[in-house]
Amino acid sequence: MTGARRRADSTSGDAPVPHGRDRGYVEGGERERDDPESVARLICLRLLTAAPRTQAELAAALRQRGIPDSAAQAVLARFAAVKIIDDATFARAWVESRHHGRGLAGRALGAELRRKGVAPNDIVGALEELAPGQELATARELVARRLPGTSGQPGPARMRRLTGLLARKGYGPGLAFRVVREALEQEAADTGGAACYLADMPEPDTDDDAELTEL
Repeated sequence: MTGARRRADSTSGDAPVPHGRDRGYVEGGERERDDPESVARLICLRLLTAAPRTQAELAAALRQRGIPDSAAQAVLARFAAVKIIDDATFARAWVESRHHGRGLAGRALGAELRRKGVAPNDIVGALEELAPGQELATARELVARRLPGTSGQPGPARMRRLTGLLARKGYGPGLAFRVVREALEQEAADTGGAACYLADMPEPDTDDDAELTEL
């Protein structure tokens, strides 16, 4: 490589990206200080291409990149108007995916959607998409999969471990206790074992089956 070629190579490439508020105005290697809405549109489209986002998540990303609030609000309003972003649709897809994929209950799903900035009405609408009895069926499936791994442990320890599993996924204490107790009693009946310790464990006095989304 000639000296001239090496000098050309050493000076090629993009200029350093400035720090601070102006960082958001550098996209695709071009500076667009005078057109923040164009930059905002580009940022949003890139983020949405990578993964679905809520309006609040996009607004936060634009703030982090220094986009003026007026430009961000204008772009987000247009995107919402033409359904490029749709929090209600996002919430329904989130509930479907996280419930069936991770076994999360309504409480946990509602908390996740609130953290993502989804409006309460959209959260309620999404959670209503769960079929009646779906949470109970999912809780039973979760316990059935984990139950064999607790065999050989003391009965109260199994109860704590399995109810803790359901609690971490958002199921209330009353439902969790009933599902685990049901599974342990059925196991004892099937194997001829004893589950007499369950008689000494009162069910939590918690009505958590009626409303799982305290919005």
